[in-house]
Amino acid sequence: MTDRDEFDWTALSRRISRSVQTTIGWIFWDPGAVARYEKRGLQSGLGYIAARSAPFASAGPEALSAALGSISPLGIAVLYQLLEEPSSWMDFWHLRNEAVREGLVAYAPEIVEHLIAFGPELWEVVHQLPLAGRPFVASHLALPIPDDPLLSSWHAVNFIREWRGDTHWAIVASHNLSGNEASILHNAWLGYEGDWLSLSRGNSPEDIERAWSSLETRGLATSHLVNELGLQLRQSIEDETDRICALPWQLLGAEKSKQFIEEFEPPCEKLLQRVDETAGTNYQPASRLQGNEKPQPPK
Repeated sequence: MTDRDEFDWTALSRRISRSVQTTIGWIFWDPGAVARYEKRGLQSGLGYIAARSAPFASAGPEALSAALGSISPLGIAVLYQLLEEPSSWMDFWHLRNEAVREGLVAYAPEIVEHLIAFGPELWEVVHQLPLAGRPFVASHLALPIPDDPLLSSWHAVNFIREWRGDTHWAIVASHNLSGNEASILHNAWLGYEGDWLSLSRGNSPEDIERAWSSLETRGLATSHLVNELGLQLRQSIEDETDRICALPWQLLGAEKSKQFIEEFEPPCEKLLQRVDETAGTNYQPASRLQGNEKPQPPK
């Protein structure tokens, strides 16, 4: 029997995903990145999309909207009008790299040595992950790995994060949910008020209203409140995502994965605090726990 059989990989996957998300996601709203995007001509939200999606830009707005799931298709269409050439998107990829390096050193310096140490092993994991049905993350392999060891390692973590994202949206799609419907369920599952999550993705009130109507027709919401059936569906999507996304950590191994948790959680709490300060306490929902829940060690 291997350690893959003996270990609670789903629990580990659930816990470690917070550190993966936080290692990457803090940069989305960081002033260092935002200032660079604005100097290059894009406001923060559009700059975030361009920087994140540069490898996939040549696929076009419809494909990118489908890949990103819950982000406003209108916002994505506007971005394509502003950046007519896919090569222009790479400017924002490089600007984000600059801000990542600067910010990690400034705000969570202890994560730097851990990232550099884990990088080579994480890239070995990356090259073993199945890519079928995961076009967004697969597009990242077309870009060269940065020479800088810190950025190289950060991009290995980013690949694992985007691999989970593609996996998650495939599960959402298997339930025939739209991006707005998924956001409404996620918003309720987190305990956020109103339509905060959908609105934060740039979606219009009209599109959100259509999503509520669809959820009510399907019996997942009642009088503009997600009901127990809807919450159960959202929990099952999270559970299935955690189960499937244990694979990178199984490939890394139990001991190394537990080491990742121990070394990355403390600096990631600093990075999450940075999100609280620069964006707000609802942002980066994939790093947030429900209510007063505390992370539990995997058994």
